[in-house]
Amino acid sequence: MARGDVLLIRLPVTNGREQSGQRPAVAVQTDIKGSPMLMIIPVTSNLSALRYNFTVSIEPTTSNGLTLPSAAMVFQMRAIDKNRIIKKIGNISDKDMRLIDAEIWNMLKPTEPIQSDF
Repeated sequence: MARGDVLLIRLPVTNGREQSGQRPAVAVQTDIKGSPMLMIIPVTSNLSALRYNFTVSIEPTTSNGLTLPSAAMVFQMRAIDKNRIIKKIGNISDKDMRLIDAEIWNMLKPTEPIQSDF
């Protein structure tokens, strides 16, 4: 798997608000050979998710393999075991990857520089 791949994955059922079940996701980490884990961003066709901060609207294309207008839920970014990957369905466009990267940065950036004692 490579960064920017659109994958069909299987997430475990939860009793919270986390995404679960079979769904597309965008790989946001370069695959590390030998690592059993991969960082992904779940994707939903429920466009009401766009009301949340840290989401990106994605239009379906033959390249990305999505069949419906969708929302990449950056705020639900997580590591998954690679065994949860069913198959690759496409690649995200460079433009959409830049938007996703910007939302990752906006979500994770510290509010002020962190000083280390090391």
